[in-house]
Amino acid sequence: MQLDDAYANAAYIDNAEAYPPRWKDAAAAFRKKLGFRAQKNISYGPTDREIYDLFEPEGVSRGTVIFVHGGYWKAFAPADWSHLAAGPLARGYAVAMVGYDLCPDVRISQITGQVARAISEIAKRTQGALALVGHSAGGQQVARMTDPLILSGDVRDRIENIVSISPVADLMPLLQTSMNDILQLDEAEATAESPVNMTPPHGVNVTIWVGADERPAFLEQAEQFSRVWGAKQFVVEGRHHFDIIDLLEDPDSDMVKALLGIK
Repeated sequence: MQLDDAYANAAYIDNAEAYPPRWKDAAAAFRKKLGFRAQKNISYGPTDREIYDLFEPEGVSRGTVIFVHGGYWKAFAPADWSHLAAGPLARGYAVAMVGYDLCPDVRISQITGQVARAISEIAKRTQGALALVGHSAGGQQVARMTDPLILSGDVRDRIENIVSISPVADLMPLLQTSMNDILQLDEAEATAESPVNMTPPHGVNVTIWVGADERPAFLEQAEQFSRVWGAKQFVVEGRHHFDIIDLLEDPDSDMVKALLGIK
């Protein structure tokens, strides 16, 4: 299909195949280090993948960060990303890593519903402010959570900051990729699930992050999203689609500060 190359990240990243096993190993080591502060596979729905992991900080939590992973809605699980909780955790925030069913078993609109249920359940067992962060497909998901029809007002009102990393904010181009054999998007769903077609939220600080070395399609997606929502965009030099998320591990990174509302 004509747009396959535009959305092919791994083909343009050196030694791309080494990243997933590296992520998995780093995540496992991080959970082991946390010990009893890592609560794994907490169920929020009837399927095996409707789970989240919750990592508690030392002392009383200052709030909760909720991370939604990427993988084009068709790959990965919360246990692949545990290490990305390191930055917010070091600053005293609890971190929840959300799982969901994958395409083609479900549609993207169903994933949106699952992520919303997960956030609602996490909100019930936590107190204080919520911050949402998502990467790639997860960047689309956290933006969708500002739709007033998706989360209840009491949960939505607790969300103070959203960080959308390398988001697919306009799903229409994916109709012209071979991955749509798995995603099964049609024009109606692609339109409804695209954050660029949403009314920007009020009272939530949204920032959009993208690596300067990403595929042009992702740079264009981030720029369009930033323009439509009036959200601040950060283009990070020397970063690509697979390593821009590493900034979440650093409690002093600008990305973590934006996520936690630290000036």
